[in-house]
Amino acid sequence: MNKITTMLTAIMFFSTMVHATEFKAGTYLGTSDGYKGEIKVEVKLGKNKIEDIKIIKNGDTPIISDSALNILPSKILNLQGLGVDTVAGATGTSKGFISAVTKAIKSSGADTSELRKIKETKKQFSNKVINHENDVVIVGAGGAGLIAAIEAKLAGANVIIIEKMSFPGGNTLISGAEYAAPENWIQKKVGISDSKEQFYKDIIKGGDNQADINLIKVLADNALDGALWLRDFVNVSFEDRQMFFGGHSVERSLVPEGASGVELIGKLLKKAKDLNIPIVYNMNANELILDNTGKVIGVQAVSETEINKYLAKNGVILATGGFGSNLEMRMKYNTAMDENILSTNTTGITGDGIVMAEKIGAGVTDMEYIQTYPTCDPMTGALLYIGDVRLIGGSILVNKEGKRFVEELDRRDVISMAIKKQTGNVAYQFWNQEMMDLSKVAEHHSDEYNSLIKRKVLIKGNTIEEVAKAFDVDATELKNTVQKYNQYSKDGKDLEFNKRGKLTAFENGPFYLMKNVPAVHHTMGGLTIDTNARVLDNNKKPIPGLFAAGEVTGDIHGTNRLGSNAISDITVFGRVAGKNVVNN
Repeated sequence: MNKITTMLTAIMFFSTMVHATEFKAGTYLGTSDGYKGEIKVEVKLGKNKIEDIKIIKNGDTPIISDSALNILPSKILNLQGLGVDTVAGATGTSKGFISAVTKAIKSSGADTSELRKIKETKKQFSNKVINHENDVVIVGAGGAGLIAAIEAKLAGANVIIIEKMSFPGGNTLISGAEYAAPENWIQKKVGISDSKEQFYKDIIKGGDNQADINLIKVLADNALDGALWLRDFVNVSFEDRQMFFGGHSVERSLVPEGASGVELIGKLLKKAKDLNIPIVYNMNANELILDNTGKVIGVQAVSETEINKYLAKNGVILATGGFGSNLEMRMKYNTAMDENILSTNTTGITGDGIVMAEKIGAGVTDMEYIQTYPTCDPMTGALLYIGDVRLIGGSILVNKEGKRFVEELDRRDVISMAIKKQTGNVAYQFWNQEMMDLSKVAEHHSDEYNSLIKRKVLIKGNTIEEVAKAFDVDATELKNTVQKYNQYSKDGKDLEFNKRGKLTAFENGPFYLMKNVPAVHHTMGGLTIDTNARVLDNNKKPIPGLFAAGEVTGDIHGTNRLGSNAISDITVFGRVAGKNVVNN
């Protein structure tokens, strides 16, 4: 076959692939389930072309899902086919979107099988090296990284953030983002007595006295200032209420608007944009760069097509998160955290910063302490915001036998381990409509609520028997349990588990029962740092030019992190790292 014939054949083949499917021109709707909610699209078809795709509804987590929904429509339109890859970290949304588009096209009467065969071509990777010069390089665009970047910029540095995922936010984005702050404005409003010293003692007790008391003191002493900074400078909106997380001695956890990390990350991104701080996505850092004195002067990272060297005159801040999504790394330090335990973490939380720093001699600590969150989706491992009704004292946990087995406001690890001892290694969270309305969880997280109801992970019924039957829970025993608990509420004391906080009876229906399991949530271990957020080597000496903040670090929470302390941690130490790297 000569060159001209080959060319003609290729053109004919390409033309056939593009125009193989003939459409009935018009506009069609398609709906499918994403990761947490419904995705609805409108697809406009010409006779031989997919002309336009519009997102009508996105019920998934904002910012994460946006990354997929901003990328995939143009890919399908350019390819004129459905064989596009999912967006890393937003797989559930990607699959839901592609499914919705497929359904829309199928509803036109077209055969979509040929469209699925049209695949996108992978870009070629080259060995080209591109150098970038900055004052400060921050690895990771989650909460800690954004906060550190803002402070470094305010201190006069030229700052850049690199992020391996296609979206920012990390675990902060998918958290409830509640913030533990002693002596906060809501405590003062409702008359709750608290102090930095009491917060300090709670952290020590919660972590079984295994944390660095100097780091804890920095966290306790600066938590309120961090909350005020977020509220007054970053413009984060907080609701006029608090939550009571397990292990705290008093109610002190502030709640961002919508009870979601979306509010926090959204406002941090806006502030970073206002300050002209660039964020480079899909840039995977894999090696720290040292000069001949051993000082960290930058980081190497790879994109889809080339190698990049981000050089930093002042230093590098690692804000890459923990390693909850790295099964191999989890099992290296704690064999109990195997493949049978799901994770609440985003897929990018794989311990990259820890691994890079260890290669240049950084010390690590507390790596075996891996926390599970007790009330997670039994199908996906996702943290269930609907389950936050527990954190206002508005629910009880029962087992298959219909009995309570743990204090519902105990530490996360205590509740999780208690659940693992129950029949089927699952628990069932019970509450009524009054508590649903009071907590506003269904109002704040309507897409998750609808998804749980649709998948029958959450059951709503007019009677206790009705909800118990759905999960084959002992209805008679559940009724007895609720009656006893209602009496405890009237008497003001839980005689079985001494549940802290206000006890509220479940007198009237409708009633709710939700199935949940523990899932890996937070890794307490990480890089050793000092009170200036400098990373320390194996001899406890600072590594010049290297700082860290957030879940990538260890020694702050000991064996167990108290709920809502993570956002306090990333804020306090993110600010410390951002300020100190400039003066390095």
